[in-house]
Amino acid sequence: MSDTSVTQNEQRQGLNRRHVMIGAGVLAAQGLAVVACRQFAAKTPLADVFVGKAESYKADLKRVVSDGLKELKLGPDWVRGRSVLLKPNLVEPDRQSPHINTHPEIIRATADVFRSWGASEVFVAEGQGHCRDTDYVLEQSGLGPVLDESRLSFVDLNHDDVMSVRNTFGSTRMKNLYLPESLKRADIVVSMAKLKTHHWAGVTLSMKNLFGMMPGVAYGWPKNVLHHAGITGSILDINAAVKPHLAIIDGIVGMEGDGPIMGTPRNGGVVIMGTNLPAVDATATRLMGIDPYEIEHLALAARSMGPISETLITQRGEVVASLVQKFARLDPRKPSHLASNVPTKL
Repeated sequence: MSDTSVTQNEQRQGLNRRHVMIGAGVLAAQGLAVVACRQFAAKTPLADVFVGKAESYKADLKRVVSDGLKELKLGPDWVRGRSVLLKPNLVEPDRQSPHINTHPEIIRATADVFRSWGASEVFVAEGQGHCRDTDYVLEQSGLGPVLDESRLSFVDLNHDDVMSVRNTFGSTRMKNLYLPESLKRADIVVSMAKLKTHHWAGVTLSMKNLFGMMPGVAYGWPKNVLHHAGITGSILDINAAVKPHLAIIDGIVGMEGDGPIMGTPRNGGVVIMGTNLPAVDATATRLMGIDPYEIEHLALAARSMGPISETLITQRGEVVASLVQKFARLDPRKPSHLASNVPTKL
């Protein structure tokens, strides 16, 4: 995807000469702005996002998750008889830094809810970014004992059988995407991300979390093929291909600063949930005190994947404004953090 720079004055006026990919074709952004945003131009909200309070991992997380699903109108009938894949973030397992990864207790609670509602199976699957030793990952992340206690199976997606699918969204030049065969086993895919800033993408939430869906046997450790293809474009292509059904973000303890690994813990006290990942991530970004329109992949996702404007999102559960915390991050003026070539509002 080729970029053409725009002046700051053009950005303020909402003009854009960047070419973006919709499906397999390329359209000039001036014409695209009207066409691609039309479905999100309605005045009525288009996505529901739930925010629940949880002061610690000792809270009744099963109740928080259950309440959130019910607020989203996802009850037992949605789950019963279906196979559920829980995809946490285990990018860099480190027993001394639990704030890096999705906490095992939120994974346990989510599995318990789905099982109690009659899921045919619940399994955990992840293709962690840096470590090839599955047992070490489970031990260091603290997830191993929870899997054993809860009798949950784990699939290391880095070593899963691979299937090739056409890259129909086409934000990158990758013609095909190699996905894990375990996706065929799942009726419901849940992205269980961590609330974190990111030194390149600005934030890493439920959409970026799907990098871990991509097998290391095809994309390397830490998925450098995707980095070279372009992080923003890869995020969009992967989400369009995987089509996750639900996002649950662990914001009880998040990370600020030099995320996704080197940052510092930040108590967030929240769990964020929804079925539309751009809307969920936009809400999570606001909870970190960051404008989601500054995050390139979110600004681009708003054109065709889901709303990120507050006016198009129905907030359920807690009031977002009362829970906002200003997360520290690296210089947002750096090109990797700023959506400098997309409209400031859609």
